[in-house]
Amino acid sequence: MAGGSIGPAGVAKERAEQYQGRVTCSVISACVIAAVGGALFGYDIGISGGVTSMDEFLKKFFHGVYEKKQRAHENNYCKYNDQGLSAFTSSLYLAGLVSSLVASPITRIYGRRISIICGGSSFLIGAILNATSINLAMLLMGRIMLGVGIGFGNQAVPLYLSEMAPTHLRGALNMMFQLATTSGVFTANMVNYGTQKLKPWGWRLSLGLAAFPAILMTVGGICLSETPNSLIERGMRDKGRKVLEKIRGTKNVDAEFDDMVDASELANSIKHPFRNILIKRNRPQLVMAILLPAFQILTGINSILFYAPVLFQSMGFGRNASLYSSAVTGAALCASTFIAIATVDRLGRRFLLISGGIQMITCQVIVSIILGVKFGDNQKLSKVFSVLVVIVICLFVVAFGWSWGGLGWTIPSEIFPLETRSAGQSITVAVNLLLTFVIAQVFLSLLCAFKFGIFLFFAGWILVMTVFVYFFLPETKGVPIEEMIFLWRKHWFWKKIVPGNPNDDTQYEEGKGVGPNSI
Repeated sequence: MAGGSIGPAGVAKERAEQYQGRVTCSVISACVIAAVGGALFGYDIGISGGVTSMDEFLKKFFHGVYEKKQRAHENNYCKYNDQGLSAFTSSLYLAGLVSSLVASPITRIYGRRISIICGGSSFLIGAILNATSINLAMLLMGRIMLGVGIGFGNQAVPLYLSEMAPTHLRGALNMMFQLATTSGVFTANMVNYGTQKLKPWGWRLSLGLAAFPAILMTVGGICLSETPNSLIERGMRDKGRKVLEKIRGTKNVDAEFDDMVDASELANSIKHPFRNILIKRNRPQLVMAILLPAFQILTGINSILFYAPVLFQSMGFGRNASLYSSAVTGAALCASTFIAIATVDRLGRRFLLISGGIQMITCQVIVSIILGVKFGDNQKLSKVFSVLVVIVICLFVVAFGWSWGGLGWTIPSEIFPLETRSAGQSITVAVNLLLTFVIAQVFLSLLCAFKFGIFLFFAGWILVMTVFVYFFLPETKGVPIEEMIFLWRKHWFWKKIVPGNPNDDTQYEEGKGVGPNSI
């Protein structure tokens, strides 16, 4: 039924009130194991900045940057501005972008588990290559394999979590991915703090330890059961129902099973998900799949996490102090994820995104003012202002952690109908990694050009995304994953675009609007 022709209509009525089940050990353990995939992403984000600030690493692969770093007269904001060094960080994300597009049909046809296993295996190969690198080509090849692993992992893990979780706890369990990501960032920062003392091979240990979460993800993927949604979509209804009964802890799963069957019938009638995702019925989800991951990166968080040691050194912190400061920010980010887990299914997605946005804007403006007034070329911040900058950046990452950090992945993974879910997640991952690549590649140049204004640049984007959420993102809390289509038909803006009849792109369902004041 692509493009509006008569055929299976998908989920035709709301059955959410009939859903039964409880939180079982099976679903908790499956979500915890799957979420380890986020640790790959987080570990790499955290490890890159620390390694690129280590003198031994710079002398071996980026000698020009090392020499520039030693010059006392060098502009504080420009001492690390080197496209080769940026390429080391950003090459992974370009590879991840390409691999996420390959992962989409694999995830749909062969299931979520296969993509998780592929992601862990690729990341393991990349970690080994990086740890044993003898030249820049080998180093970049390792980064590319890490990128393939992240592309597959970020494609499959959020989908797996959303499909396994019960409706009333989907947000909290999906946040396991963000918890693993932030734990990976914090672990990487602590590893860097220890390995920078191990000269001259400490950087090899930092990069090589990425093999640990890769092994956990690969073995975990082998042990996991497939999601019932994927099994039913691939024609294994009996097996899908058994898995559903197991993870819900009851045999009375008729309503949820019927939703999955209806969704799978429509999904199997769609031969070209990427083409189907462009029709009006899927317009709101497509917009969210593009804008939410783009907004997540445009908060500036990855720039801070990638280059935290470099950034703090640029501000005049000593080498050890800069690594310690970045470890503190990593710990703050990890801790804030627990706030999101505790509140996302109570306060809702919109409240967390809007409140987090306001706090992040405030923090970015404060940092830019401090740097603009108290910091310039060939200067160092005083101890008082250095501590204040670290505190404000910690408050920034805390706000990001409870808002855009996890929800930038959670919301796109839960809003797509089954027939375009893998394609939609692929777009989300591709946009996220494309913007991550761009920001990683240009951040050091932007820091050199904008100086303290770089924080105002990101503050402006956070203002835009906060306004967008206020007006255009409906609340998805408590809505079954296979019944999201009804949400768009009731929203004050999207109901003008989404047809009320799934077989007709020109008719609309009249419903009570969800306006911007509905948080």
